[in-house]
Amino acid sequence: MDRVAVVDTTSRDDSLELVRDGLADTGLDSSSIVVDVVPGSTSYPAAVRHGLGLAPGLAADGDDEWVWLLHDDSNPAPTALAELLAAAEEHPDAAILGPKLREWPSLRRLLEVGLTITGTGHRETGLERGEYDQGQHDAVREVLAVNTAGMLVRRDVLESLGGLDEELPIFGNDIDFGWRAALAGHRTLVVPQAVVFHAEAAHRGVRRTPLTGRHTHYQERRAALFTSLANVSSRGFAWQYVRLFLGSLLRVVGYLGVRSVGEALDELAAVLSVHGRPRQVLAARRQRAERRVGEPADVRRLLAPAWLPYRHGLDFVADLASAATSQAADVAERRRLAQAPGEQAARDQRRGPVEDDEDAYLTDTGMVARFFTNPVAVVLVLFGVLAILAGREAFGSITGGALSPVPESAGDWWRLHTTAWHPLGTGTDVPAPAYVLPFALAASLLLGSTGAVVSGLMLLAVPFSAWGAWRLLEVVGRLVDPRGLPRWLVVWGALTYALVPVTSGAWGEGRFGTVAVAALLPWAAHAALGFVDPDRDRRWRAAWRTALLLALGAAFVPGLWLFALLATAVVLGAAAVISPRLLRERDSWGPPVTAVAATPLLLAPWLLPLLTTGAGSGLLLEAGRLTVDQVTFGGLLTGRLNDFGAPDWLGIVLGVLAVAALLPRSTRVPVVICWLVALAAALVSGVLSHVSLDLPSVTTRPSLGLFVVILQGTAIVAVALGADAYLRRLEEHHPAWQRGVAAALAVVAAAVPLGALGWWLTTPDNAMARDDETTVPVYMQQSSLLGPEHGVLVVDGSVEDGITYRIRREDGTTVGEDEVLTLAEEDDDLTGEVRALVSAPTPGVVAALGDRGVEYVVLASPADGRISARLDATAGLEQASAEDRSTRAWRVDRPLDAAALDGPEPWWRTALLVVQALAVLAAIVLAAPTVRQRREGGSRD
Repeated sequence: MDRVAVVDTTSRDDSLELVRDGLADTGLDSSSIVVDVVPGSTSYPAAVRHGLGLAPGLAADGDDEWVWLLHDDSNPAPTALAELLAAAEEHPDAAILGPKLREWPSLRRLLEVGLTITGTGHRETGLERGEYDQGQHDAVREVLAVNTAGMLVRRDVLESLGGLDEELPIFGNDIDFGWRAALAGHRTLVVPQAVVFHAEAAHRGVRRTPLTGRHTHYQERRAALFTSLANVSSRGFAWQYVRLFLGSLLRVVGYLGVRSVGEALDELAAVLSVHGRPRQVLAARRQRAERRVGEPADVRRLLAPAWLPYRHGLDFVADLASAATSQAADVAERRRLAQAPGEQAARDQRRGPVEDDEDAYLTDTGMVARFFTNPVAVVLVLFGVLAILAGREAFGSITGGALSPVPESAGDWWRLHTTAWHPLGTGTDVPAPAYVLPFALAASLLLGSTGAVVSGLMLLAVPFSAWGAWRLLEVVGRLVDPRGLPRWLVVWGALTYALVPVTSGAWGEGRFGTVAVAALLPWAAHAALGFVDPDRDRRWRAAWRTALLLALGAAFVPGLWLFALLATAVVLGAAAVISPRLLRERDSWGPPVTAVAATPLLLAPWLLPLLTTGAGSGLLLEAGRLTVDQVTFGGLLTGRLNDFGAPDWLGIVLGVLAVAALLPRSTRVPVVICWLVALAAALVSGVLSHVSLDLPSVTTRPSLGLFVVILQGTAIVAVALGADAYLRRLEEHHPAWQRGVAAALAVVAAAVPLGALGWWLTTPDNAMARDDETTVPVYMQQSSLLGPEHGVLVVDGSVEDGITYRIRREDGTTVGEDEVLTLAEEDDDLTGEVRALVSAPTPGVVAALGDRGVEYVVLASPADGRISARLDATAGLEQASAEDRSTRAWRVDRPLDAAALDGPEPWWRTALLVVQALAVLAAIVLAAPTVRQRREGGSRD
C-alpha cells in the first residue's frame, strides 16, 4: 500500500483520531497519508472522487494503479489486500476485484460473495438466509459486481467510467458500477480468500446520516429501481419500466399486508421518485452509452436467473403462511418463559449463538426421508387421502339435501352479494347470505368454477378439520402440561374431531354450513388462545385473527357469533368476580371484545338488512336449503343430527370416555372447563329446540348442527387431556392391571375414528345426487335464461290436499338464493291470484301473471284433472308440451313486463359494501404477522 486517503464526512465521535492513530502505526511516511474532513451531506461517490483528488495519479510505465475502497464500518482481515493483489496478478484481465464479506460482530455469517441483481431490482447475493462460512463459496469467479466495502479497482477503469454515480448517494452504487464495467467489457472477480468484516451500519439503521434519514428502505429501493432502469438493454427497457412500476405497487400491497406501513410508504415514494422523473433515467442511460467503449458486452449471464424473483415471492408467501398459522402455536411456551425469564437466556447460553440457525438450516434437508420415517405424518396424509376417497360423492356437481344447484358462474354470486333487490319469486330485498362473498371470491380464483367451490368445501373440510384440530390440541396440551400431549393422542383427537361432520350426518345431508363451521371452529379456538399470550401486540393480533375466523364461520352458521358473544360475556363476567384487576387493563379485555364486536362490521351488508327487513330468523338458521333437524336428547349426546349419521355406539363410546376423563386429578380443572363449555352448548341447544321459527313458507326450529359440533369437540379435548394425565401417572406407577386397563381403553378409543372412517368408506347413504330432479321441461328452462321476466309458475298438489306454488326464474334456485326465498315474505296478492287460477281462472288473472313476469304455468305430476280442465278452457293460456305425460303445462299468451322484477337499489347498500371491504382489509392487515427487515444486528426477515 503506497498511499492512504481518508475522507471523513464530519464524524460526531472520535473516529477521526482513531484513524490517525491507526495509520501512524502502519509505518507509512506521513506524506503518504492524507486525511480530510468534508460536510456530512457528502455522498459516497463524491467522497471517493474527493479522495482520488487528494491522491493524484502516479506516472508509471505500463504499471496499473489500483484503488482499494473501504468503508468506515468495514474491518478487513490482515491478509485481505494481499489476497486481492495476488488474484489481480494471477488474472491480469480483471479490472475489479472484491473480497468475501462476513458479518460483524458474529464474524461467521456470510453477507456477500459477489453481487448481482434480479429482474425486479432485488439485490441478490446467492446465499441462503443465515448461511455461515464453511468454505463452500471459496472459488474465485466472475460476478456482476462486488461491494465497495473492500473493492479493489484499477484507477484508469474507475475514472474512465466516471466513477461512482452521484444519483446513487449511498446505496446501490456498487451494482451500478459493476454493471457499467461489464457493459464496457471489463471483468469483475470475487476473491473469497480475501475477507472483510462489514457491520452494514447504514443498511441496518444503526447509523442515521443526512443521506438516509429515517427512510433507509426508500434509499435502497430507489437505488435498485434506478440502477435497473439505467443499465438494462434498450430492447428490454420498456418492459422493465412497466414491470418495476407494477411490481413496486404489488410490493406496497404486500408490505401493508404484513403491517410494515413505513416500508410500504418508502416503496411507494421510491417508485414515484424514479418513474415520476423519466428524463433523469433517460439522461443516465445516455451518459452510460457515451462512456461505453465499443459494442456493449452481453451481461445476461452475470444477472440473476429470470425465475429467481418468483422463487423469492414463493418463499415470502410460504414464510407469511407459516407465520400466520404458527402465531398461536407457541403461546404456552411464551407464557412459561414470561413466568421464568431467565430460562430462555440460560438455554441460549448453553446452545451458543450459532446453533439455532445451524439447526434451522439442517432441518431443510432430507425432508422426504423424514416424512417416511415419521409415522404421525404418514398417518395424517393417509387419513387425508382416505377422507377424499370416502367423500367421492362430492366430486362433480352435487345437489340434494341442504345443497341447491350452484349458479352458472361466479358473476351470479357477485351480483347476488352486491345488489339489494333480487329478482327471485316476485322480487325481494332480503339480503343474500354472508357466505356468498367467500364463495364468489373462491369461484373467481378458480376461474369461475362455482361447482369446484362447493365440491372442494365438502371434499377438503375433513382434512382441514384434522389439521386445525391437530394444532389446537398441541397448544392446549402445552398449556396444561409443558411436555405437551403424546403425538399419538393428538393424532387420535384430530382424526376423531375431523370426522364429526360425517358421523353427525351433516356431510351426508349436504349441510355445508355445519361442515364449514366444523372445519373453522378449531382454527378459531386456536386463534382465541392468543388472548392469553403475554405479549400485548400478539394479543391484539389474535383478536383480529379470531374476528376474521369468527366472521367466516358466522357467514355459514350465524349462531357461531351469537354463541361466541355469550361465551365472551360469561368469561368476562367470571373474570370480574375472580380477578377484577384484569378488567381494568384494556389489553386484557380488549382483544376478546374486539373479536366479537368486529364480526357484525365484517358482515354488515348481510346483518343490517337482515334485521331491517324482518328476516331476523336467519340468525338462527344455517347455510343451505332449509332442512328439518331431527335432533333428540339422545342425538345431542351421541352427536347425531339425522338418519345419515354414523351408528350411535360411536357417539356413546366418546361420551363414556369424556366422563372417565374427569377421574384424573391433575387435569381435572381443564377437563371441567371443557364440560362447562359443553354444558353451555347443551343448555343453549335445549332452549333453541323449543323455539319455533314461523317462516313465510314453513314453521321450523333453529339449526342445532353447531352445538352438536361443539359438544363433540369439547368431549374430544376432554378425553385427550384426561388420557394424558392417566398415561403420565402410569409412567410413575405402572401396576400390571392398570396397564391392561390402559390398553383396553386405547383399543376402545381407537375404535371411534377407525370405525367412523370405515363406516364412511363403505356406506352409500347420503342425500347428495348428481342430477337435481325437476318438473320444468328443458325448453322452459332455456327460455327462463332469457331474463327474469320469463318465469315459470310451478303448481304442486291438488284441490283436496292443498296447493303449493313456486316461481322458477333464470337458472332456477341456486346456492345462496334458496335462503333468500326461505326468508322472503309471502306475496299475498300472488297467493290470491294462484288461488283464483286453480279454482276459477279468468283472463284477468292470466294477464296479472304476465305482469308479474310469468311466461309458463306448469301443473306438476300428478296433475289434478279438475285444475287442468279449467286451465285448458281459460283464455290467454295456450297448452304447452311437457316431458312427463302426467305433467301439464301452459304458455301465458300475454305481453311480459320486462320491468316486473325491478326493485330499488338504495345508496346505503353501496356504503355497506365499502365498509365491509375496508373492514376486511383492515382486519387482514391487523391480523397478519409483522414481517419487517431487521435493521439491527441481523439479516433480513
